[in-house]
Amino acid sequence: MMPRALERAEGPWAWVVLLATVVTQGLTLGFPTCIGIFFTQLQRDFQASNSETSWFPSIQLAVLHAGGPLCSILVGRFGCRATVMLGGLLASLGMVTGSFSRTLSQLYVTAGLITGLGMCFSFLSSITMLGYYFTRRQALANALASVGVSLGIMLWPLLSRYLLEELGWRGTFLIFGGVFLHCCVCGAVLRPVATTVAPETREGPPPPSKTPAPGCLAACGRSIQSHLAFDILRHNASYRVVTLGMVWMILGFPLPHIFLVPYAMQHGVEEHRAALLMSIIGFSNIFLRPLAGLVAGRQDFTGHRKYLFSLAVLLNGLTNLVCTASADFRLLVGYCLVYSVSMSGIGALIFQVVMDTVPMDQFSRALGLLTVLESISILISPPMAGFLLDASNNNFTYVFYMSSFFLISAALYMGGSFCALRKKERQARRAAAEAAITEAAPERDLSPEGTDGPSKRLCPEIMYVTSV
Repeated sequence: MMPRALERAEGPWAWVVLLATVVTQGLTLGFPTCIGIFFTQLQRDFQASNSETSWFPSIQLAVLHAGGPLCSILVGRFGCRATVMLGGLLASLGMVTGSFSRTLSQLYVTAGLITGLGMCFSFLSSITMLGYYFTRRQALANALASVGVSLGIMLWPLLSRYLLEELGWRGTFLIFGGVFLHCCVCGAVLRPVATTVAPETREGPPPPSKTPAPGCLAACGRSIQSHLAFDILRHNASYRVVTLGMVWMILGFPLPHIFLVPYAMQHGVEEHRAALLMSIIGFSNIFLRPLAGLVAGRQDFTGHRKYLFSLAVLLNGLTNLVCTASADFRLLVGYCLVYSVSMSGIGALIFQVVMDTVPMDQFSRALGLLTVLESISILISPPMAGFLLDASNNNFTYVFYMSSFFLISAALYMGGSFCALRKKERQARRAAAEAAITEAAPERDLSPEGTDGPSKRLCPEIMYVTSV
């Protein structure tokens, strides 16, 4: 008899898990978009340069992605429910202690490192659990879950702007610590999934060897290999293209989220209207992401989602060039609407593309390696943009040029590589079919003419199917 704590995939409780994942994504992935609201005040209070202040969001975003392997270990040891709740506690602790920071270095460790790690645990664990609850409607579930990011992008800037005016950034961070505790509530509803797949048989422990036990370095190497998909990266060409393309893309993707508000304020846009720009992006994504998920979930696009993803990245890069032309508020509103279309496509497809590239039982490892590599790009991207601002006397145009360059080049690389891999796969299939026909031809020549017995006709057919 199945324990009551277990639930079956695609059952009624799957929609509760989906709702919890929506809230978790809104709390975690949606939060970094409001950092730009605090950028100017943090820079003024700590008397820091653009590059120094940029390290705060870059550390938070980098840890949010780099904690994937550690999250995978915790999920394997304690399960998704406990890991999501632990993430909520860490994110809350980081924001509360960050509100008492006296230097930027302290802010890096508290609201940057600790909060980023907590958001990583909650976000990745909820996504992993969602992949087990939804199998047939996986693309739709991922798109609906990403609506949480849209809600977060819409609500976090508005809440940040209001609290910043009333309480200052220290009081705001203290309130945010309480908000992140809601991740613990979301984690509590993530019941384990009852699977019908037979457990994998394992061989007994190997006999003791006479050689000395491996050292700590070798043990760490085995642990890293078991939780990071380096073997998949080496042997799976499609996953290799996805990983390299996304790592290059991330060098430009987060920059508008951080620098759009300071850019608008520098050109005379009022502070509350500048914060409204990020809310416009979030509000638009609420409707666009489910639509993108419905389109991507159609049977017609089953083998073509990676091309849709490349197209969305290309559109995102081209859209950023609008900000290099003018900073008029009406033009920026139009930019946000068009930007939302491409962003919704990226958000709805980014995890589905990885799921389509690797088997589901390897998804956690593949996503862990991808997020670790992405964290390197995230760590250096905002400081690079900050250094560019310091060197160009706060000319934000160069930041948007930089963002467009990385996004457009990544889109062209992924789209061209996917086409090349598809052509190579077709050629391999054609060569295999021709080889099978060649192997079957001698068997037909050896059969006597005029023999129409069923056994004589069946033998060449069996050889053909076996060869294929």
